[in-house]
Amino acid sequence: MTQAPVAPTTPHILSTAREQVLERGEGLTERQTLEVLRLGDEHLEDLLALAHDVRMKWCGPEVEVEGIISLKTGGCPEDCHFCSQSGLFQSPVRAAWLDIPSLVEAAKQTAKTGATEFCIVAAVRGPDERLMAQVAAGVEAIRNEVDIQVACSLGMLTQEQVDQLAAMGVHRYNHNLETSRSHFPNVVTTHTWEERWDTLRMVRAAGMEVCCGGILGMGETLEQRAEFAANLAELEPDEVPLNFLNPRPGTPFGDLEVLPAADALRAVAAFRLALPRTILRFAGGREITLGDLGAKQGILGGINAVIVGNYLTTLGRPAEADLDLLGELKMPIKALNETL
Repeated sequence: MTQAPVAPTTPHILSTAREQVLERGEGLTERQTLEVLRLGDEHLEDLLALAHDVRMKWCGPEVEVEGIISLKTGGCPEDCHFCSQSGLFQSPVRAAWLDIPSLVEAAKQTAKTGATEFCIVAAVRGPDERLMAQVAAGVEAIRNEVDIQVACSLGMLTQEQVDQLAAMGVHRYNHNLETSRSHFPNVVTTHTWEERWDTLRMVRAAGMEVCCGGILGMGETLEQRAEFAANLAELEPDEVPLNFLNPRPGTPFGDLEVLPAADALRAVAAFRLALPRTILRFAGGREITLGDLGAKQGILGGINAVIVGNYLTTLGRPAEADLDLLGELKMPIKALNETL
């Protein structure tokens, strides 16, 4: 007579997380996050369900939708090993600038999807006077014609530039730490993790919201993934975009393996448990890493924001597909008037 399979017992870390994070709203420590990242696939469903409960309790059901556009693409002097916009690698992306009318049109199209946020991005170490002038003109033109919040991602900033962006009315500044402090030198050598941290500190002090995340699957260990979650918890950003490496031809990371879907979902849940009150955004690489089913699992496993449409140098899912999915899951899109 065959014996029925025994259901796996609940690991101690999930019981701890339920009491600590779900009930009390206290994020997991670095050590606890590592325990979650080491859970077997047989516990993934329970982990995602717990992360979803945490998200619903501490963030609510709303999903923030954002579109992004590159004002200045390619030709960047930095050597971020994952990025095809670096001018140091033999990648197919070439330098280009976007004019202001095109920027405004992109903001209009983004607003039509129901998005509340539009992010202007530039592939630079940090902005020069020309770029700051372009951004100022772009922000003003968008504000005159489109009812949408404007965010920026322009690299490392000086205090003067931080003050200028705040005066323009930039709502949120995105500057990713990319990975843990210990792994960063394996990813970038032309600037330091601390330089990025300093920009984020100035942005926070100026009153802008801080958007800071990174990319998973860049050769980091599970220990470094947990360290990264702890780094972000210390920073306390308003939003954390989670990207998954989409290996780009011609870059030093072009031959790395794509992160397995189960590992990506485990990381999403772990970051939610480490950052219970933070906007956790699905960003680049989720299509190749997770596909349609994984996107659904992620939104039911801790995610509460998405970038719709294409990314900076890679294609995303059609905006309509993400919006249909949110409708199917009965996840309301965050309204703009609630963010003002």
